[in-house]
Amino acid sequence: MAATKDEARAGRDARLDELHERLTGAVETLLSGEDWARALAFAARFRSRSFNNTLLIWVQHEAAFEAGQVHEPFPSYVAGYKHWQRLGRQVEKGQGGYQILAPVTGRFASSTPVDPGSWRRLNRGEKPRPGEVVRSRMVGARPAYVWDVSQTAGEPIPEPPAPRLLEGEAPAGLWEGLAAQVAAAGFEVARVPHESVINGANGMTDWSARLVAVRENMDPAAQTKTLAHELAHVLMHDPKDEDARQHRGIGEVEAESVALMIGAAHGMDTAGYTIPYVSTWAARVDGKDPVQVVQATGERVRKTALAIFDQLDTHQAGNGTPPGLERDTPARDTPAKMPA
Repeated sequence: MAATKDEARAGRDARLDELHERLTGAVETLLSGEDWARALAFAARFRSRSFNNTLLIWVQHEAAFEAGQVHEPFPSYVAGYKHWQRLGRQVEKGQGGYQILAPVTGRFASSTPVDPGSWRRLNRGEKPRPGEVVRSRMVGARPAYVWDVSQTAGEPIPEPPAPRLLEGEAPAGLWEGLAAQVAAAGFEVARVPHESVINGANGMTDWSARLVAVRENMDPAAQTKTLAHELAHVLMHDPKDEDARQHRGIGEVEAESVALMIGAAHGMDTAGYTIPYVSTWAARVDGKDPVQVVQATGERVRKTALAIFDQLDTHQAGNGTPPGLERDTPARDTPAKMPA
């Protein structure tokens, strides 16, 4: 009997390793796709804002949302009136802009740039003297207005393929089994009415409150997959654990990869959500290749998934390849928009 259990576990290990390899290949395919490249090129045309301006935009957009003037609760792409026109979009009638502080720059010249006191400001149209170095410097700020993409209409915004929520019922007993493991780790499981309660996410793990929340305005399959994701956070990413302190993108890749394995073992095809979700987070880890980020998570993900499996009293797929991530089209099952 012991040999049979060892063989079964070895077979399960091998299938999980294969599934993670397919996920890596699917991420690589997606990141090299045309949709992804177009979206990145579009995003690159938007310069980052200062912290103060980001707060100004956020507060004004929140007020516009509460007043019913915009349909999205969070701002995304923000640009000036003419900038939107150059991108083939027009600010919709009645949409007020968000006031920010735009920098005012001046041109300064010096023949001895190492001497801070030698710089003189050039007047409009004035040319530097022979041998002088010219540099621009911020000298003040002026009010300016920007509009969020949700306040505009026109040419479609190119976006990378993004997660599609699961539909339908969840496998029998899986929610209960996952919730029991969350509770055993010392966390309370709560269903919340909608995503705005948890910052626009599908689920959230609050370490200070020892709470795992999942929004209930999704199909049961999506709720259960989200709970698997949050359970992975509970087991892998305790902020007090020095080994777990890492870039958030790595943590999200690990948690969603575990959720993929849990789902696959129960006949759930989570590829349409997992592949773009993992791709997006892996691409946010600075200084690391996204595919390498996913590859590096393999061992931790497999161990965590196995630990969860061992405590589940559910019907799990036994033999054969887990569903989802078929070899022929690993990354094309990817449409709509990214929650967390």
